[in-house]
Amino acid sequence: MLISRYRRIVRASAAYDLLVTLPFALPWTFAPLHAALAWLAQVWQLPGQVPALDPLHMLLANLLGSVVVVWSLARILAPTVLLGRLDAAARGLFALWQVYAVLHGASAILLLFTAAEIAFGVLQSGRIMREAAR
Repeated sequence: MLISRYRRIVRASAAYDLLVTLPFALPWTFAPLHAALAWLAQVWQLPGQVPALDPLHMLLANLLGSVVVVWSLARILAPTVLLGRLDAAARGLFALWQVYAVLHGASAILLLFTAAEIAFGVLQSGRIMREAAR
């Protein structure tokens, strides 16, 4: 793919991350999100559990959300090949740990996030061709 297209993919993946992760970054938005995910997992009768929210879960979700929000803004403002490649590696790790969590009893609702991680990770791992000078 052309480098200009690759940069659009990096920016799109960052926009997705910003929209999805922003609620994790703030205590007053993560609590209702957690409740909604627990409700969906129950309604859809998904295997695994969504544990009750405690202060440590809140802290870890807020820390993770804050870091991903800043990482997203970096990729929106500077969608470089380097940041795209690093993001692809991070997505591989996120997907791995999400699958690990589900296999160890976490709710399968996590797999909704895993699908996006894998899709954007594959796109950002693709071969890049330099654009011809015009």
